[in-house]
Amino acid sequence: MPQTIQQDSGRGLWYGIAAYGIWGVFPLFWPLLEPSAADDIVANRMVWSLIAVVGMLAAQRHWGWIRPLLRQPRRLAMLAGAAAVISVNWGVYIWAVNAGHVVETSLGYFINPLVTIGFGVLVLKERLRAAQWTAVGIGAVAVAVLTVAFGQLPWIALILALSFATYGLLKKQVGLSGLESLAAESAFMFPFALGYLVYLEVTGHGTFGHTVPGSYGWGHSALLMLGGVITAIPLLFFGAAAVRVPLTTLGLLQYLAPIFQFLCGVLWFHESMPPARWAGFALVWAALAVLTWDALRQMRVDRAGRAAAAARSAQPVAAAQPLQPEAAEAGVTR
Repeated sequence: MPQTIQQDSGRGLWYGIAAYGIWGVFPLFWPLLEPSAADDIVANRMVWSLIAVVGMLAAQRHWGWIRPLLRQPRRLAMLAGAAAVISVNWGVYIWAVNAGHVVETSLGYFINPLVTIGFGVLVLKERLRAAQWTAVGIGAVAVAVLTVAFGQLPWIALILALSFATYGLLKKQVGLSGLESLAAESAFMFPFALGYLVYLEVTGHGTFGHTVPGSYGWGHSALLMLGGVITAIPLLFFGAAAVRVPLTTLGLLQYLAPIFQFLCGVLWFHESMPPARWAGFALVWAALAVLTWDALRQMRVDRAGRAAAAARSAQPVAAAQPLQPEAAEAGVTR
């Protein structure tokens, strides 16, 4: 591999680590926004995300994708659906983090690949390999074990996994980059988010811009604005990584985010992890290990198949020979 390509690939790897690393330490940021409620934080995040992403698009002069998109109602409808689903995801996630359920949020993103596979079967009619069925089965057992461990269905994890898998499915159909998609989704939600912030102000429940001693302040308002910036920055890193490293590498890097979230919950917030929960998480990790092994094995098979096909196409074509009577007859009767 040429040195320049190696360097570019190395930078891509670090961009990917930065993207998933930032997403992984998000649980350390959202508690800083208390005493704002989750709905207030999400509305501010939507408003400031649009402002941040518009600034980034302006810096790149990247507007050419907007006009063609506006002429495609089906893609616009899917983007609106994606915006609604990710809003639910953000709201549940921020509420759960600030309510002390960081470990369960990490579970949601651990099982997200398994839910995505399920959507592939149910929605896209994809066929699974044996190892993928095994991973899904182990994941189902893990959810049952964790239901017993938590004393109830791990609904936070399931909502996060289902909403994010739905979001991914819709984004796959739309086919926009991360930054473009965030801009469109934020534009859809901006009027609702801004209207809700006005409602909070009118009813006396808003927190942005208030300077009540001991509660809010302009420092707090700056943090609310920063929520939009830190939503957009990882997407820039992710986009830079996606064009530099193989998709399989990105697939492995995606586990960094829930790993960091899990570590935040256990080591920083000291959330309880009794043996039954460890057992459930161990099953989830086993399912992901099977899934990763199968993906890497299939990648090697596909690579070998492409190499063989390229070798065959490079061989000189033999001159056509006249068919013998027996061969001609066999060719007709098959």
